[in-house]
Order: sequence, then structure tokens, then C-alpha cells
Amino acid sequence: MKTILLVPTGEGVGLTSACLGLIYALECQGVKAGFLKPFSQELTLGADRTSALFRHLTQSETVEPIPYATVTQQLNHDESDELLEEAVRLHRQIAKKHDLIIVEGLLPNNRDSFASELNTALAQALDAKVIIVSNADIRNPLCSAEKVESQLRHFGGSTGTRVSGVLFMRTKGLPEDSAQIPVTIDPALRLISDTNKFVSAIQQTHAHIGTDKLPVIGLVPFSNTLSVPRMSDLASHIQAEWINTGEAAQRRVLHSSLIASNIEHELHKFVAGELIISASDRIDVLLASSLASSNGIPLAGLVLTEHHAPNAQVIEFCQTAIKQGLPILHTPLSTFETAQSLASLSNEIPVDDTERAEQVTRFVSSHINEDWLTKLLNGSYQTRLSPSAFRHELVQKSIAARKRIVLPEGDEPRTVQAAAICQSRGIAQCILLAKPEAVIEVAKARGIELPHDLEVIDPDLIRENYVGKMVELRKGKINELQAREQLQDTVVLGTMMLALNQVDGLVSGAVHTTANTVRPAFQLIKTAPDYSLVSSVFFMLLPDEVYVYGDCAINPDPDAEQLAEIAIQSADSAKAFGIDPRIAMISYSTGTSGAGAEVEKVAEATRIAKERRPDLLIDGPLQYDAASVESVGKSKAPDSKVAGRANVFIFPDLNTGNTTYKAVQRSANVVSVGPMLQGLNKPVNDLSRGALVDDIVFTIALTAIQSEQQAG
Repeated sequence: MKTILLVPTGEGVGLTSACLGLIYALECQGVKAGFLKPFSQELTLGADRTSALFRHLTQSETVEPIPYATVTQQLNHDESDELLEEAVRLHRQIAKKHDLIIVEGLLPNNRDSFASELNTALAQALDAKVIIVSNADIRNPLCSAEKVESQLRHFGGSTGTRVSGVLFMRTKGLPEDSAQIPVTIDPALRLISDTNKFVSAIQQTHAHIGTDKLPVIGLVPFSNTLSVPRMSDLASHIQAEWINTGEAAQRRVLHSSLIASNIEHELHKFVAGELIISASDRIDVLLASSLASSNGIPLAGLVLTEHHAPNAQVIEFCQTAIKQGLPILHTPLSTFETAQSLASLSNEIPVDDTERAEQVTRFVSSHINEDWLTKLLNGSYQTRLSPSAFRHELVQKSIAARKRIVLPEGDEPRTVQAAAICQSRGIAQCILLAKPEAVIEVAKARGIELPHDLEVIDPDLIRENYVGKMVELRKGKINELQAREQLQDTVVLGTMMLALNQVDGLVSGAVHTTANTVRPAFQLIKTAPDYSLVSSVFFMLLPDEVYVYGDCAINPDPDAEQLAEIAIQSADSAKAFGIDPRIAMISYSTGTSGAGAEVEKVAEATRIAKERRPDLLIDGPLQYDAASVESVGKSKAPDSKVAGRANVFIFPDLNTGNTTYKAVQRSANVVSVGPMLQGLNKPVNDLSRGALVDDIVFTIALTAIQSEQQAG
């Protein structure tokens, strides 16, 4: 059992972010760490913030900390031993399910003089290795080192053996562009050169910090972008009431502006993510905000100060902005008081702001030294492909593949943002099919920075090039007039580019249906030589493991031969993405316990698949619980090498497959990546119309890897 205790040097160092980032970095190494916060420092009762965020981000359970009142009471009664015994009991509860536990220590502050002493005792009680977490300023290495030294003294100083590293958080003085938000953990973002320089500067006065014995395991930049609150976080802080709530829970305050002079001199402030603060009698500001919203500029929101809220007639005049979700607040504070109050807003992540928690977690993990993590694990953990590890591998493999992916929905805002991320991170060379001016307009309105090498192709300028070639590909089925008409659809145009090897893959579906995306592929790309049909898989990112579900999107009622082919395709897809396939052919009956045409079909499909691919672990018919739950598998199919351990599930028909994937996805809050089409000559992949930007990024990465696999 390994236990890592994170001990902060003071308040505001980003301790919660450090804990969650380290847990995510371990996930990406295939190790699922437990989390424990033994002692609460919250004065009010209720769910602990870090514990609640951990539960959401990892879909894992933890225990609630010992309440602050209990901690202080026991310490005041000289019952520190009893307090530590309770902390050990909580630790053992977590240890039942985990081999490695991350523990959040107490914050030294003006109120709790016992924090450092209790952290020292806790490290001994849990036999934990300690990571000191501190903030830093590149321009002041001496001050940064002294903060670390002040905590190091509690653990034996420079000669002690309990402290195993230092993590610098919220580091100031680094270049602005070092604070980019990664899609997943990316070792390329680590500031190796900056870290080495900073360590060298620290060692001028504190030679032991940054050595092999006390390494600096990460230098995490301060990021304005990740410290931004939502509009919904502001109201109580400035004693405000809502005039219009709108998208307050989604819109973030990237920066704020006081509007004091004539509106004509202030129009440059009305940009994406801006919080506009103005006196409530400035009707011109309200109208300018409304006009900006009508032009597609997503302002963070509007705060009207002093006086009374605008009357209903004025608000009625701004209905366009209100319909587009512009949050509007009114506060009795003055404009200056409002700005002052907002400047003191806490950097801590609110318990319900899970989107920001996810971004911060990825950001921190990307700056943690992977070599240090490897030494920490020291080959003593059996890794598995966790969801985080799957996403990490996905991105790294796609970067190595360097493929060109066409996106027919080129001016759709989520697609533009995903393309910009993929392009800037090297995940793929993206080609947007859209009018360049439309893409620029979307980027400007959404505050998206378009990489200089992102390709945007106007469909009108290239469409004619494909008419003759399309007629040739669909000989006897369409003429030039019909081809020209079909090529008005950018999905068809993109599919033609793929058919002619001008791109390596296609991703569509953010606004098109599955049929719109798939039909041109069937007609123009056709099936690969080894296969007679096209099927699909979803990668189901369960809390502990990634499952593969097939077929859940394409074939309504495959026969035994087709079902066997779907199983083989799905197994090969699993292998391509680092999953060692154990394939369960799902039915309503296990083994020979039931009878009927459907069971016989699955039994025959299992036989055919085993015959065609003796190298694969395949078993069936298996009921879902017999395939996935070890105890049930041992009971119902004791001799099976798949039962209870399956990670590839092949459903007997589309009705079963689609229903199961949706039930698991929605009821268990599971992220699903897909559907990924398999069996085509070239990769074409469909998106859900509710896809998030991250979903599109991962689908682009997945498509790039498919292309690389097919080329190999």
C-alpha cells in the first residue's frame, strides 16, 4: 500500500487542484488511485468540496472528512491520538479498494495553528510519503524556496526521508502561452527548460531542493483562463439579483470592463467572455450589450449597478439578447464597489463547477513529471486501460499518425473550436469545408484563436472538380446533373475527397444525421476487402475500464455469419486502441441453458468467429451479467476464459445494442466515444448531434488512428 500526503505551504496554493491533477496523471498511467481528505477545515457542515469533485471526476467513492468542530474539540481535549486513529480508520476504508491513496493535508492558516503539527502526525500515522505543494514566482526563487523550507522542517529537513518531492502550483512569471489548456494529459506541455532554470536559481541558496532526493515534480503555471468564475458564481458575492439568468451556469468571466465614458469609446470592450459593468441608468450600455449578443458575440454577462433595475419596457427592447442567453444582474453596490468586490472573488473551484474542475485537473496533470510517476509506481502496480489512459493514448497515437481529416460541417462553432485544438496540438491536420469568412466570423464571436496553418476550403471553389470523378465512381447510377446536385452537400463533397485520397478520414454529424454521414461512405468508399459489411462500435468509458460495444448503430438484424464478422471487426478495433479483447457474444441465455432461434444464431456466430480467428478469446452465448460480473461468470460459465472478464460485448441485433448502450450511458453517466465505423475502406466517423467540443476532438483523434492502422 502506497500513500501520498500532499502538504501545502499555505492558503491559495491550489491544493485541491494538485490532488485532482495527481490522481488524473496516475489514471493516465493506468493506475486508479483512491482519495482521502481526513480533516475538514470548513466551518459549516455539508459535503466536502474536494471529495465531491473527486467523486464526480472519477466516478469513484470516498469517505467524508472528520468535521472541523470534531477536529478542534478533540485537539482541545488533548485527544490527538484518538483523532489520528479515526483518520487511519478512514484510510483503511479506502485501502480496501485501492493500492495507492492520495491524501489531502491541512492548510496552515491564521486560524488553525495546529495544521502543520497535525500534518506531520498524519504522515507518520499513515506511513505516507509527502509532497510539499507551494505556489512560486519565477522572479523570486529565494521566497519560493523558503516557503518549501518552512514545511520541510516539520519532516526532518534536508536529511529527512519522508518528503519525496515538491510541486509548484500557480507559478507566476512564466510566458503567457505556457498556460494553455490540454485536451488530455500531454507531456509535451511540461515546462522542462523553465523548471531546470528555476531549480538552478533555487539551488543557489537551497542546494537540496531539486535534487534526486527532493525533486521538483512539476511547475504548473498560473492560468487566468482556469481561474475564471461562471456568471452564476457572482450573484451572492456582489449582493445582486437576476434580471435574466440566461446561460449564467455556462458563461465564464474571462475579463471585466467598467463602462464609464461615452459608448462610442467603449465598443471595443464588447468581446466574447467580457463582463460588462455599468450604472443601471446607462441604457446605451444595455442596448450595446444586446446588439453584441445579436451579432453572435457571447459576452460573459452584464452587471448593472446602483439606482433601480431598468424598467420592463427597456428589458423588452433587449429580448433578442435575452433569448440568446445573456445573463443580466442588478446590484445596489456602486460601480467601483462592484469591481472591488469582484477582484476579491476566491480562486477556489466551486463544488458544482465540474467543467472547470475537469480542465484544471487535466492542466495540472500535464505538468507533472512522468519519470517521477514511473519511479513512484516502480512496476508494483498492475495497470489497466482506464478511461483517462484511453484518452491519453488516443491523443498521443493520433499526434504520431499526422493525418489529414476533413470536417464537412466547417462553420459549426463546436467543430471550428475542435479543429483549432487539433491543429494547434498536432492531433491532426484539419480541413474545414466552409466559406472562410464564415469560419472567421464564428471564431471572432466565440473568441477562438485560429491556427495559421488550419485549412479552410470554400466548397464552391472546388465542387466542380469532383463531378466527373463522382459519375465515374457511381457508374450507371448517377449522371453529371445528379452528381452536381449531390455535391452541394458538403458531407458528399468531403467523402469524395476521401475516396480520392486527398484526405485520410472524415468526421461529421454535429448537425447531420447518422444516415447523412454514412450513406455517402457506403456509396463512394465501400467495404474493405476482408469484410462484407460495415458495422460500428462505441468505446464505453466506465469508471474502471473501457468496454467496446458492437454493433449499436448500423445493422438491424445480422445473421450468424454477419454477427461473427462484427465480432472480429470489433476485436480488431479494440486491439488498435490498446485493449486486449475478451469477446462476449451476448444473448438472453448463457451456454446451453436456453433455446430458441436467437440463441442458436449467437451460438453459430460464436462458432464461426472462433473458426475464423482462433487467436481471439471469444465465448457465447453469454448473458450480460455472466459476461461482465466475475461472480456470476464463475457460477454460470465456470470453464469460460471470457465470462466475468469480458471487455468487448457483441449484441445480437441493433435493438439490443442501441438500447443497452444508451441505458448504460445515461443511467450510469458514462462517456461514450463513437460510433466508430468499421469495415470501410477508409475511416468515416459519425458524431452525436449533442457532441461536446472534447467529443469532436477525440473522434478526430480516433479517425486519424484508424487511418494509420488501415495504412499499416
